Amino acid sequence: MQGWDFLIDRADLSRTEVRALPAPEAVVLGDGEVLLDIERFALTANNITYGVYGDRLGYWRFFPADDAWGRIPVWGFATVRRSTVDTIPVGTRLFGYLPMATHLVTRLERRPWGVVDVSPHRAELPAAYNSLVEAAPGPLDDQIALLRPLFLTAFLLDDYFAENADFGAATFILSSASSKTALGLGWLLARRGVRVIGLTSRRNAAFVAGVGCYAETRTYDAFADSPVEGRAVFVDFAGDPGVVAAVHNGLGDRLMHSAVVGSTHQTDGPVGPGRLPGPRPTFFFAPERLRQRSKDWGGEALNSRIQTALEAFIVDNDWLEVTTHTGPEALAAIYQTILAGAARPEEGHMVRPG
Repeated sequence: MQGWDFLIDRADLSRTEVRALPAPEAVVLGDGEVLLDIERFALTANNITYGVYGDRLGYWRFFPADDAWGRIPVWGFATVRRSTVDTIPVGTRLFGYLPMATHLVTRLERRPWGVVDVSPHRAELPAAYNSLVEAAPGPLDDQIALLRPLFLTAFLLDDYFAENADFGAATFILSSASSKTALGLGWLLARRGVRVIGLTSRRNAAFVAGVGCYAETRTYDAFADSPVEGRAVFVDFAGDPGVVAAVHNGLGDRLMHSAVVGSTHQTDGPVGPGRLPGPRPTFFFAPERLRQRSKDWGGEALNSRIQTALEAFIVDNDWLEVTTHTGPEALAAIYQTILAGAARPEEGHMVRPG
């Protein structure tokens, strides 16, 4: 079977190209290398963020290309087709960071806490993205691929807030409330008895109000219509300086903490430090929190906690509609839809290479 590789113009994310890869049978492995057959992967708006911040946060460096094009990482499942590593035999099925391609040659090692990609070019990149988890096939595979990376950030945020006694706030305000990361955090907070307000667009308001994660849903343009009582924490997933300014101005010194997730530009512009009432917006970097909790709890215990919470979230939330796309042409089409922001929030898009 002829393989293929999906690349994106790093300077213009709307330009894509499908390139041929050598057939898996023709690949020659070096010592320490394995050949992974990529089974399926999730494609979400989070992956677009990887492209937008690819240079600043290093996402282009995980699967580097040799020119102005790049590979946006995705989360999915792959199976070892051939191996030169005795402890990672043929047939081992793994979940983790992958390129959008049919197969991948990489260097893997087994460590006490799992399988790790030890390719030299990844040595300086966040360790959280270099770990792969062994995964037997299961009925929730699609949901896990779509939600686990996003739920992981939600889990780490909730853990951070709980450790800090929610900064003394009884209410949390989440922007981009229809995003899967915000939904995960809203569910986790509500499970602890925290009141959560979801901020969203008019287009997604009905969906957000219906998922059951939020005590209240407000559209961005109506946020100021009703006061928020007491102390609050703001978690910004939207990256819109106007939304940040509205929340800070509306709450003032009753805003106990302002967290920025997935974006950094709103701390630089006209609503940046010193220009807003309340606390300075603080960037939350999930890999750093993950590294700390791995040290505190151990990798196996951390993964067990995340997986238990994720499975409970999946069972408790039946709004996700999974659609599968097969082959490079279908991938190119759904990539453009997600890039344009035209995907519905309840949709989950899985891609099978062939």
